[in-house]
Amino acid sequence: MSALTVRIDPHVHSEGSYDAHDPVELILEQAAEIGLDAVVVTDHDVIDESLRAAQLAPMYGLVGIPGVEVSTADGHLLALGVEELPPRRRPLDETARWVRERGGVAIVPHPFQRSRHGIGRRRLGRYHDAAGGDAFDAIETYNSWLFTGYKNRRARRFAAKRQYPGVAGSDAHKVGYVGRAYTEIDIPDVSRASLTADDILDAVRNGSTEVQGRRTPIPTSTKHYAGAAGRKSAYYAKRGALGSALLAKKGAFKSGYYAKLGALKSGSLAKTGVAQAVRMLYRMSPFSR
Repeated sequence: MSALTVRIDPHVHSEGSYDAHDPVELILEQAAEIGLDAVVVTDHDVIDESLRAAQLAPMYGLVGIPGVEVSTADGHLLALGVEELPPRRRPLDETARWVRERGGVAIVPHPFQRSRHGIGRRRLGRYHDAAGGDAFDAIETYNSWLFTGYKNRRARRFAAKRQYPGVAGSDAHKVGYVGRAYTEIDIPDVSRASLTADDILDAVRNGSTEVQGRRTPIPTSTKHYAGAAGRKSAYYAKRGALGSALLAKKGAFKSGYYAKLGALKSGSLAKTGVAQAVRMLYRMSPFSR
């Protein structure tokens, strides 16, 4: 069996993050539409939406992989394949060890970009040396959110010199940017039907990765974002229609309830009026004396 090429965007943010707004359903739909095999929702220091995305992924033909972008004492760290939130504000090496002990993959995102909580070069180098060259599993050598390619090139040189696998991620905070950069992984002796999250995570650890993050031609980019905008509009239109139907159902229920209540009250009043009339006639009759 030949190697299976898998395409994954390991760095995407959903409405679970304080700085993003799109639901995981839209992210999964976009990932499937553009030909990815997996997308990892890595919200900032929260994991609930990522767990939900991993559960929903098979419905979109994707492999479900949970993850989170956790804030360490030294900067951000991507934790892929974990199902609980790693401890926050701990040293990078301690957090990476926590992730790896639980079967996850620890990836350093957007290194050297301090304005975005990327880990500095000297500090990253010290952790590498202290761990004997095994401080973490991979380095994000292409992040599509960077304005220039300078920091990506520095990350690529750092990873190559120290023999860390390089990965690419979109770092998307809007659904239209999902897959703008992604990682290709070659996995031998695996069929697409049998592909699992563990297969993908093992391949990242083993370095079977190729970075795919290039400037997109304008026509392709326009089509990409237009498709995402259309899906987003359709999603919210559908959600709005479902909300309207639910409100209409509630309104009909309330109307029926109040109509029934009114009828019961009218019947009760009518019954009371008849009883009062009978009592009055009895008092006026000779039988009351």
